[in-house]
Amino acid sequence: MSQCPVPSNGIGFRKTPGKFPSAATHGPVRICLTVARKDCIPQVMAIQPVGFGYGAIVVAAVLWGGSIVAQKLALSGFSAVEASVLRDIGGLMILVTAWWLQDGSLRGLTRQDYRTLALLGLGVLGNHLLILIGLKYVSGAVAGVIIGALPVVTALLSAVLSQDVPLRLVWAGSVLSFFGVALVSVAGFNAAGEQPLLGGALVFLGVASWALYSIGSRTIMERVPALTVNWTTLLAATVLQIPLLWTDQKMVRAGLASVTLLDWLALVYLVVFATAVAQQAWLFGVKRIGPSRASVLGNLTPVSAVALSAVILKEPVGIVEIIGIVLILGGVWIVHRQTSNLPSS
Repeated sequence: MSQCPVPSNGIGFRKTPGKFPSAATHGPVRICLTVARKDCIPQVMAIQPVGFGYGAIVVAAVLWGGSIVAQKLALSGFSAVEASVLRDIGGLMILVTAWWLQDGSLRGLTRQDYRTLALLGLGVLGNHLLILIGLKYVSGAVAGVIIGALPVVTALLSAVLSQDVPLRLVWAGSVLSFFGVALVSVAGFNAAGEQPLLGGALVFLGVASWALYSIGSRTIMERVPALTVNWTTLLAATVLQIPLLWTDQKMVRAGLASVTLLDWLALVYLVVFATAVAQQAWLFGVKRIGPSRASVLGNLTPVSAVALSAVILKEPVGIVEIIGIVLILGGVWIVHRQTSNLPSS
C-alpha cells in the first residue's frame, strides 16, 4: 500500500522532509481525506491528539455529574424504568441520525461483533437503570459520591480482566476508594427512601456496569467506529428494558398531565447531554487514552454531582459525604500516580 503521492504540510497525510511543492512546479496539490483512495494513507487525521481524548473525558464526567440531578428530578414524574426507556429512545434517535449522516453502514461487522455489542448493551442497561432505581432510595449527593468510585472500579476490573495495568498498582487505591463508598452507603447520610443501603448498592452496581462497558468496548472500537458501538449497544439496552415497563409504571397510570415542565426538561437533559453527548465523548476518550486513564478523570463527576445536588436539589452535604469523597478521590489519586508512567496503549 503506497502513501499519498504529494507530501503535505500536516493536513491529511504524512509530511516528508523538504520544501512543500508548489502548484507551479509540481501541478495541483491534492489534499488526502479519509474518503480518498484506499492507497492514500491519512496520517494526521487518523490519529487525533491525545489531548482531545482527555478533553472528551472531562466533558463526559461533568455532564454525568449534572445527570445525577436530572435523574433525581425526572423521578418525580416518571418511574425509574419509564425514565430510562424514554432517555434511551431519545438518545438512540440522536445517535442513529448522526450515524446515518456520517456513515450509515454496518459493513464489516461479523456475527461475533453483533454478539459482543449485545453483551455490551447489558453494561449500558445496568448503568442507566440501576442508578435510576438506586436514586429512589438515596440522595443525589450520595449517589454522586458513590459514582466517584468509577475510576478505581474501572482500573481494578481492567487490571483483572484485560490486564492493561498490573493489579499490584491499583489494589491500594481500590481499597481506599471502596472504604469511602461503604462509608457514605452505610452511615450518616440523608436518604430519600427507607432502604438507603439498597440504594447505595444499586448505584454501585450501576457504576460497575459502566466500568465493564468501558473495558469491553475498547477492543471492538479498534475496528468499529465509536458512534456505531454507541448506538448499537444503546439499542440493545433499550430493547431489553421495554418489557420491564409493565412492572414499573408511574406516568402511564397518572397520565401525561402529571408530568411537569421540569420533569420534561430533566428528561431532555438526560437524552441530549447525559446519553448522546456524554456517552459519545466517553467512548471517544476511552479509544484515545484507554479505560484506566480515562477513568481517572471521572473524579469530576462526584464533585459536580454533589455541588449541583446542594444548589439545585437543596440537599444538605454533611461531614460523612465530605469524608467519603476525600477517601474516594484519594484512592483515585493513588491509582493515577501508580499507573501514570505506563504506556497508554
